Amino acid sequence: MSIMTTPPTHEQIRDVLSTVRDPELHRSLTELNMVERIDVAPDGRVSVTVLLTIAGCPMRETIEREVEAAAARVPGVTAVEVTLIPMSDDQRRILLETLRGSATKDIPFARPESRTSVIAVASGKGGVGKSTVTVNLAAALAMEGMSVGVLDADVYGFSVPRMLGVTDRPTRVADLIIPPVAGGVKVISIGMFVDGNTAVVWRGPMLHRALQQFLSDVYWGDLDFLLLDLPPGTGDVALSTAQLIPSAELLVVTTPQAAAAEVAERAGSIATQTRQRVIGIVENMAGLPMPDGSVLDLFGSGGGDQVAESLSRVTGTKVPVLGRVPLDPDITAGGDAGRPVVLGDPASVAARTLRSVARTLAAKRVKPLLKVPLSLSVVRR
Repeated sequence: MSIMTTPPTHEQIRDVLSTVRDPELHRSLTELNMVERIDVAPDGRVSVTVLLTIAGCPMRETIEREVEAAAARVPGVTAVEVTLIPMSDDQRRILLETLRGSATKDIPFARPESRTSVIAVASGKGGVGKSTVTVNLAAALAMEGMSVGVLDADVYGFSVPRMLGVTDRPTRVADLIIPPVAGGVKVISIGMFVDGNTAVVWRGPMLHRALQQFLSDVYWGDLDFLLLDLPPGTGDVALSTAQLIPSAELLVVTTPQAAAAEVAERAGSIATQTRQRVIGIVENMAGLPMPDGSVLDLFGSGGGDQVAESLSRVTGTKVPVLGRVPLDPDITAGGDAGRPVVLGDPASVAARTLRSVARTLAAKRVKPLLKVPLSLSVVRR
């Protein structure tokens, strides 16, 4: 004797598909109107038609597998068939408007209501470990449960994709760019758009336009933090950052060496001209721990304090030293292997220091409600 089961309803299938998120856009398929059709047969067979952003969607197999698994969990489902078809131009346009919130392209982080903390990581000179600090702080913030993005703004010396282990290229949906994700961090870099190790030879206006595109054309989603790895010095990109995102704050990286500290002071003092806030100093390569517990100061000492004191005086606000990261061969090895030390060796002194800096930044994340329009109800008497 066969036992008759009640077939599922369309609503049950749609409800369970609302738990399936697009692996690149990180939002529900139903929220993005990507579930075009659901058919349920009397015998419990379910057919689902899902719209893909582009014909050659690299995540089509993942989407198909997750939709099938989700629908199969509904009681009464006897079989699931998933059909994937690319969006039409009109459907893609509606998707882009949904993602952007409007049809107008702008920089979401420059909006007064933006709650994303934008931190531009700067240094006076190259070779002080600015990119290393950036990628480790990004990974550490993600470990703290933050939604994090990294924009590799060092166009001439891009290194962030390698240091974070990013191998995928961005996906383009019309004029919107979907950044790849590594270690829970969304990443975009000019290095993802050039062949091999090709040099980028651009003048100032092109640098400004590239930065503007990375800020407006990339779908970052709702971020808690956006870290910008700036080129060394006080050139075009630093000025463009201040112009495009006036609310961006500066984090200055230096070494203990007095000469490096003097150059770092100049990088931080740009804040007095751009009216940005310097949130702190990270002193990198702050001594080599020895087996006997002592510390060998290969690059001198006091550079971080020197920069902090100088910038506090120049800006008129207290600029703290957020952390002193010791020399550690594992930091270099982790960068080369695409696994930041906070992930590869979390118990090391360097990793603990960087995670402490990340926690300090996370604790200060709540931005003041300056210039944020509040919805007030007026009670008339």
